[in-house]
Amino acid sequence: MSGSAKVEARSREEGVRETSTHKFLIHNRGDHVGVAVSDIQAGEKVIGIYMDDDAQIEIIARADIPLGHKIALVDLDENQPVLKYGIRIGITTSKWKVGDYVHTHNIKSARW
Repeated sequence: MSGSAKVEARSREEGVRETSTHKFLIHNRGDHVGVAVSDIQAGEKVIGIYMDDDAQIEIIARADIPLGHKIALVDLDENQPVLKYGIRIGITTSKWKVGDYVHTHNIKSARW
């Protein structure tokens, strides 16, 4: 078995699905969330692009994340500020891990 075949086999065994194109965008360095540009499946290793400098990151999604919804880029405790666009957009309502689905079940808007 070649080296790449071993990596592919190990990834499948561990339940990680890999992708070669970006699946989410991050508006600014320091943001806590990225936005899915296509559906993301739980266990999928996904690439994100920082819009301010075109740098890439890879994250393993911990849940299904629909198009247009957010993925956590950092671990945060409950009641922590959430940054997007370089500004505070909300407060966590529960603890987050990198790769979590971020939506109304675990973030409260900073507007109200």
